[in-house]
Amino acid sequence: MNNAIYKFDPPKNEPVLGYLKGSDERKALLDELKRQQETSVEIPCIIGGKEYYTGNTTEIRSPHNHKNVLGKFHSVTEKELDIAVKSAMEAHKEWADMSWTSRAAIALKAGELIAGKYRSLMNASTMLGQSKNFMQSEIEAACETVDFLRFNAYFASQIYQVQPKSDYNQFNKMEYRPLEGFVFSVTPFNFTAIASNLNMAPAMMGNTTIWKPATTAVLSNYYLMKIFMEAGLPEGVINFVPGKGSLISNRLVNDTQMGGIHFTGSNGTFNHLWRMVSDNIDKYRSYPRVVGETGGKDFIFVHPSADPLEVAANTIRGAFEFQGQKCSAASRMYIPASLWPKIKDLLLDMAKDIKMGDVMDPDNFMNAVIDEKSFDNIMSYIDYAKNSNDAKILSGGNGDKSEGYFIEPTIIETTDPAFKTMQEEIFGPVLTIWVYEDKDLDKALDICDNTSPYGLTGAVFSRDRAAAEKIYERLRYAAGNFYINDKPTGAVVGLQPFGGSRASGTNDKAGAEFNLLRWTNPRAIKETLSPPTDFKYDYMSK
Repeated sequence: MNNAIYKFDPPKNEPVLGYLKGSDERKALLDELKRQQETSVEIPCIIGGKEYYTGNTTEIRSPHNHKNVLGKFHSVTEKELDIAVKSAMEAHKEWADMSWTSRAAIALKAGELIAGKYRSLMNASTMLGQSKNFMQSEIEAACETVDFLRFNAYFASQIYQVQPKSDYNQFNKMEYRPLEGFVFSVTPFNFTAIASNLNMAPAMMGNTTIWKPATTAVLSNYYLMKIFMEAGLPEGVINFVPGKGSLISNRLVNDTQMGGIHFTGSNGTFNHLWRMVSDNIDKYRSYPRVVGETGGKDFIFVHPSADPLEVAANTIRGAFEFQGQKCSAASRMYIPASLWPKIKDLLLDMAKDIKMGDVMDPDNFMNAVIDEKSFDNIMSYIDYAKNSNDAKILSGGNGDKSEGYFIEPTIIETTDPAFKTMQEEIFGPVLTIWVYEDKDLDKALDICDNTSPYGLTGAVFSRDRAAAEKIYERLRYAAGNFYINDKPTGAVVGLQPFGGSRASGTNDKAGAEFNLLRWTNPRAIKETLSPPTDFKYDYMSK
């Protein structure tokens, strides 16, 4: 018996490696990229620790090189989904009853494997399968994934320490049970770290999951699953089921044993899942926890006191890193007329210097968008702007999908603050700018607050600290993550818990205790030490 009281100190964030020329990490990553390019992997469903090859396969190709076939994955069928539900529920009791420190040890070991032994594997699979450059892959597929695993163990320790006080003749305690049922995890293509956390956060708190990975991120997600298993994750705790979203959701959301949904993706899909839950609400054993992070139409608001060079450099990064395929990417911008000429020149000069191409070339700042459907959608917005009298293309505006899904970093200026590309999420390398008169700053703030239905991230640039304070207070509900003199991207686990409200999701803040609490079902327990032996109150006695 181990009756020690464990204490987890706050971890440090995983250091970001530089991949400079001649460095060991650069050589290791280039070798692994070459190996994966020359290897075709066959990916099964993994359910209850067993592999299932359904025969219904889909090829995995690099977005930046259509000809590069990285492998194929087997899509789940109704039969395997039935097995997955049974597997998750059979594993539930043993996993929930396991000491939380043992669950933490598994997460911590997975983090160590990714930080060391499998760092190049995770980076290379994310780069090739999701078209990320060296740095974008390093900061999230390696570092952020590791941070989630380490910090969640610490956050769990903080949660379990929150206990009620006991009083005279009573002993009180709080039990943090997992949900009574499996968690349906729906993960996106754009962040490998999110794919990890949407499963391992509920698992840390004793839940079991059935994981539907994005079809455009199966390669890196498969390697994640294998790492979890190597770290000691018991069979059935996480069940990996790539395949058609409608088939999977129809089977799982209609199951009476579904305890929750952990989701990152589009508004349309999340809204559809929520409606399905509502339609089935009488079926469930408990009300399901529905946690989702969805879209964003993230802004940069420039105050007349801002430094133009700081604004331009951060805008380029915030709008065009990973081809703008971040929920937090800057996609609309408000600039005062007094600063516009200078900022415009800087933005256009910087945009010209952006190199775009294959992930194998470290000099490429941008790579390809994820697939043809995304390419066509993004280009439709650019074409709309080209053909409008209310907008003009200042930079970029071209795309080419002959070899890969490449779209130039595109900057649009509009005279209409309610222009289509100022309101709708594009999820690509497109930034739209509206120039306001300096005297109309308050009006511009109202427009910024009300133009978009989203409320994920936003930024203000100002050298006037009092003005910055006023702006971020005025835009209180416009962004769940707000940045002062910084780009609106790059939230770090443990430092800036991430999530937004309005149409951007349930704001349960991944990267902090808030998200983990959603995967618990607390029970308060009172023990009376000396129970009464008479039902009458004392004052009724003779």
